[in-house]
Formats: sequence, structure tokens, C-alpha cells
Amino acid sequence: MNRNDVNFRLLRRQACAPWDFVNNARSMMRAAWVRGFFMAGIFGAAFGASNTTFAADSVVLDLPKILEAADKNHPNILAARARLLGVRAQLDEAHRAPFSQFKMTGGVGLAPTVLGNNIFSPNTDVSLTSSLGLAWRASIDGALPLWTFGKMTNLWAAAEANVHLNEATIEKERDAVRLDVRRAYFGLQLARDSKLLLAEVRKAVKKGVDKVTEQVENDEVDPVELYKMQTYVAEIEVRESEATRFATVALAGLRFYSGIEKVDIPDEPLHGPKHKLLGLTRYLLAANVNRPEIQMARYGVMARSAQLEVARAQVFPDIGLGLNLGYARAPEVTNQINPFGADSVNFFWYGAGIVFNWKLDMFAQSARIRYAQAQLEEVRALEKFATGGTGAEVETAYAEVVDWQKRVDAYYKAQSSAKKWMIAVQQGVDVGTREDKDVLDPAKSYATNRFAWMNATMELDMAMSRLAKATGWDAIAPDGT
Repeated sequence: MNRNDVNFRLLRRQACAPWDFVNNARSMMRAAWVRGFFMAGIFGAAFGASNTTFAADSVVLDLPKILEAADKNHPNILAARARLLGVRAQLDEAHRAPFSQFKMTGGVGLAPTVLGNNIFSPNTDVSLTSSLGLAWRASIDGALPLWTFGKMTNLWAAAEANVHLNEATIEKERDAVRLDVRRAYFGLQLARDSKLLLAEVRKAVKKGVDKVTEQVENDEVDPVELYKMQTYVAEIEVRESEATRFATVALAGLRFYSGIEKVDIPDEPLHGPKHKLLGLTRYLLAANVNRPEIQMARYGVMARSAQLEVARAQVFPDIGLGLNLGYARAPEVTNQINPFGADSVNFFWYGAGIVFNWKLDMFAQSARIRYAQAQLEEVRALEKFATGGTGAEVETAYAEVVDWQKRVDAYYKAQSSAKKWMIAVQQGVDVGTREDKDVLDPAKSYATNRFAWMNATMELDMAMSRLAKATGWDAIAPDGT
């Protein structure tokens, strides 16, 4: 680990899935309305309608189980956990490195026979002779830090802040994955509910088509009415094909997120969220406490502050306890016992003392201090951005929840009235007081408002999910039941 810097990442943009498995339902619904046909409105916003008959080898999981599987298997979360293990290893290195500044050297070689002392020797200084023997030596030296003027403690503080920052990063990745999983799950529920709605409307329209066809053959009705009804039926077929494609995409997304190849969801209707909306202030407070991006910003400020103190401490020396130990032996060389005579091949020595290391690059170090100050100011600005941006995100999500709650109530009233209208017209057709073509308008209104209500329910689920993500309060998100 670099002792002058701690590698951390701050306020990364929201992680996105590698593929766009789930499209935005609201924009698709608006596109469907423009088409002008009532059945286009049924499926234009749906992720897809799939056959609710599960394959024999399907793994049927509800939303909490799929979220649990995604937490274990999603690549973004796994990558964040791996980065956390890396920075924890860096923290251990930061704690141990200052006390591991020791080095050992040694070697084995040949030495000629040398007799005598520093006054007289019968041998010459020739290195290679006919009489050689083994010689060996080893030594160890280093220092234990006593006073570093805050270098070690601030380095540890920066590394610990980096660990907490990466822990918050895992939560950020988990929140993003959970939102994607819920979007796919609720979209698939909407599609399957729409499948049932389609069958109900088709039954009403098909009955009218058969009767009008018979009347056209008998020249009792204008063929234009039959063409109109046949157009609606063809549009249903188009929507069914499109729905199948969206169902495949949605299921592929759930399988990717969960890491389970044959995963499917229970055959249950779409439900609104169970959480009752509280006051806005409650959610703003929750975001300030729980939101991982805010935690990342705070720990980023802590890490940069510690790095600035490390840079300032570099102006002062490192003071420590120096230790050394050495041993050398050459049996073919006479050991010199005279303390004033140098003996580089036969010795045993050890020592300890107060040592220091001082880098006198004052001008360069002042630039490093200014650089660390600039980095700290940058992170403080990002902290303000995170805090303010999170508040705006919470208010936006809160407003969406309020809006979709009102729409759900309004669309429910509209589809209830439209269904009563359709039933009344159908009864009139059965008793002969109305024509078969009259069923189209109420059927169109019922299908349109019924789907609008189901879509609003899904959007309410997603709005509550976004509020849960914006506040870091995942317990308020819908659980799919």
C-alpha cells in the first residue's frame, strides 16, 4: 500500500446493468396511446405477457427470494465485495508495514587460507589459491518506529475510512440491483395480468365479430362495422406477439440478476405497496442516515483529511529504534581478536540505538500539502452535492408516490364504471335491445382504463421502490404480495 495515498473511489455514478433488460413502462404506455387502438394501450407499456404454466424444471421464487439470490450472485455486488476485501488487506498492510521495516542479507562463498594478524602474515592478498575453504555471513537490520509525528495514525485513519467507504459502495450497488429486480418483477406481473385482461376483452369482441360476420353475410349490416372489429382483433394479435418478446426479455433479466437459469415468478396478481406514506420530513431524515452515497461522501472527507495530515507530517523526521545483528565465519581465515584490527570475515556483532530518517525536500513537500488540501476541498464539495442531490431525489420520489396513488384511485373508479357500461351493453345485445357493434366502445373504454389502473399500480410499486432507494430504507419497498 502506498503510504502517502489511499486508493478510494467516491460518489461513483449509479451502476447500471450490463444489458437493458427492463424498459421504462411509462414511456412505452405513452407510445401505445398514440397508436389509437385500445388494445395497443393494453400492451404498449407491458414488459410482456408470458404463459403462466410453469415448466417442470422451473424454479419459482417470490420477490424476496429473488432479491436474496441477486444479492449473492449479481456481478456488480460480487465485484464490490471483492474490492472491499482488497481495501481490508490494505488496512492490514498499513497496520503492519511500519513494524516490518527489517531486512536480512547473507551469502556463502569460498575464501583462501589466510593466517597471521594485522602485523605479520605468511600469506599474500591473492584471492584464489590452491587452499580454499567455505565462508558464510548473514546480517539483519531495521528500525521500529517510535515517533512519526502523526504519519502512522493518520495513515491508519485513511485506510479505515477507505474500508467504510467500500462497505457503503456495496450497499449502493445492492440498492441499484434491487431496483432493477423489482422493475422486472413488477413488469412481468403487469404483463401476466394484462394477458388475463386481453382474454376477457377478446371474449367480448369475438362474440360480436361472429354475429356481425353472420349479419354481413346476410346483408343485414354494413361491412365497415365488421372491418372495424376485425382490425381490433388483428391488433390484439400484434400486441400478443410483442408481449411475448417483452416477456422473454423480462425473464432473461430476472435470470441474470438472480443468477438462476430457470427462475420464474409465482402466478399472482399485481399488488400495490403495503407501506403507508408518511410525512416528507421522515424520509429526508432516513436518507441522511441511511443513504450509502452520503456515507461514501462522509468517509471520503475523513480519508482525505487524514491524507492531508500525513502530507503535513512528512515535513518532520521519522524517529525510531534501530536494531542490527550480524554473524560471519571463515574457518580458513585466522580470527582477529584485536579490537583495533578490522576483521570482515569472522565476527559477531549486534547493536541498538535511536535513529531517524528525514527527507529534506521542503519545497516539494509544500506542493504535496497544497495538492492534498485541494483534494480535500474537492471531496467536501462532493459531500455537499451528495447531501443536496439526495434531498432532491427523495422529494422527487415522494411526489411520484403521491401522484401515482391518486392515479390508482382515479383509474380504479374509471375501470369500474367502464365494466358496468360494458356489462350493460352486453346484456342489451343479449336481449336484442342493442346491436353487436355497440359492444366495441365500452370494451375499448374498459380495456383502456383497466390497463391504466394496472399500469398505475405497477408505477406506484416502482415509485415506492425508488423512494426506498432514495432514502436507503429498503423495508418500505413493495414485496410483490
